[in-house]
Amino acid sequence: MFAIIGIVVVFGCIVAGYLMERGNLKVLIQPAELIIIGGAAIGTLLVANPLHIIKKIAGGIGGVFGSSKFGKQTYIDTLKMMYDLLNKARKEGLMALEADVEEPEKSPVFSKNPAFLKNHHVRDFVCDSLRMAVTGVDAFDLDQMLDLDLEVHHNDATQPTAALSTMADSLPGLGIVAAVLGVVITMGALGGPPEEIGHKVAAALVGTFLGILLC
Repeated sequence: MFAIIGIVVVFGCIVAGYLMERGNLKVLIQPAELIIIGGAAIGTLLVANPLHIIKKIAGGIGGVFGSSKFGKQTYIDTLKMMYDLLNKARKEGLMALEADVEEPEKSPVFSKNPAFLKNHHVRDFVCDSLRMAVTGVDAFDLDQMLDLDLEVHHNDATQPTAALSTMADSLPGLGIVAAVLGVVITMGALGGPPEEIGHKVAAALVGTFLGILLC
């Protein structure tokens, strides 16, 4: 929700300031410039990243404009499930959790929380951690392994964001490319009507504007 509000504020203020100076909005509508910048940016993203990151980016875009699936009730249900699981380990011993962590879909404890089973990242993290505890891994070693596992998950989760940030860094440069191409077209129109030359110069400058704005 805040992402949508932020986008509206940015574009609203820019358009409002432009109109206050009696600017013509039609001049800013340059499909060719958008194709040059947008096409080059998307192509760069496809070249620089493997398919699984592209899929995560596509899935994440919808998440930006939607509500988070990790609400208060999700955390409460997860804490209740972990309490039941650890209480079982306290009463029956850690070995009693072996069947739960090996086949979580058949576990009577995990089955109470379908959302947990659907989230394979959380499910695998919990089951892998408990599996190490069941096998008798030293507490210090287990702590180090958990930190490493969390770091791996964090790195994996930030890959789509890093890819988009890299693409955004290139947008001003792509805007300059679009502007230079517009200047080339303008040079070819020298000798024509001043209105035509002015329109082509405006189109070239819009390319730079869009490149900086979209980054």
